[in-house]
Amino acid sequence: MTALFALATSLLWGLADFGGGLLTRRTPALTVVVVSQSIAVLVLGTIVVATGGFAEAGPQLWYAVAAGVVGPVAMLCFYKALALGPMGVVSPLGSLGVAVPVGIGLVLGERPGLLQFAGIGVAVMGIVLAGGPELRGAPVQRQAIIMTLVAAFGFGAVLALIAEASTTITGLFLALFVQRVTNVTVGGAALYVSVRRGARALPEGGGLRVLLTALPALAFVGLADVAANGTYSVAAQTGPVTVAAVLANLYPVVTVLAALVVLKERLRTVQAAGAGLALVGTVLLATG
Repeated sequence: MTALFALATSLLWGLADFGGGLLTRRTPALTVVVVSQSIAVLVLGTIVVATGGFAEAGPQLWYAVAAGVVGPVAMLCFYKALALGPMGVVSPLGSLGVAVPVGIGLVLGERPGLLQFAGIGVAVMGIVLAGGPELRGAPVQRQAIIMTLVAAFGFGAVLALIAEASTTITGLFLALFVQRVTNVTVGGAALYVSVRRGARALPEGGGLRVLLTALPALAFVGLADVAANGTYSVAAQTGPVTVAAVLANLYPVVTVLAALVVLKERLRTVQAAGAGLALVGTVLLATG
């Protein structure tokens, strides 16, 4: 069961990343975040009411609020990075967020094993190689890498915070609901400020009509992300966390395959090698 739920997590996160990256190539990233998460709020709110989840409310939900503040920043950076750079590079680097729980463990007195030290070295090498020769002459590529790393840190922080926000399934639904409400609040405020400064909120070449047409895709992105958080929590609770983490962090492979099949995306050899090393580093960090 652990493997099944963890692999489902990889599939959901990978497809959500791919869909979000495609949507932000025409629709502003903040709009994608706010609309997709708003749909998730409606669905989660219904589930919480139906399961009586509000009875699980307590001080631990502040962790969910914190996750909700960090989440939109991470998603915005990640979607922009996906729009700027090849998905086959951006997505594996985004998986480096697993290093955040490792860092928290160090602060709490844990010491990494040999595999974790190896993972850190391999991951750093992967980051350098993933930029390829383009790092010297293409600021856009450099920006995509930096934004991906910021997003990875945010994703890792969100996972750590949500893990502290609930201990039961109904509590998990409530924590995810609170997180998403905060996501929409923070993201909506950022979108309002962005529009006041002259940025657009609607897609180019069609405006509201295009946004309405994209609602099914936006709903899929928002709900797939929520479902992935849920399946990962179940996987971690039903079996070894190391197994769940390794299998769940294979989601970049799904995004890469989707980009290769749907977009016919091709990577330079050095970039492909760097992305692969980043993924190997992630696995070593999770299993160390």
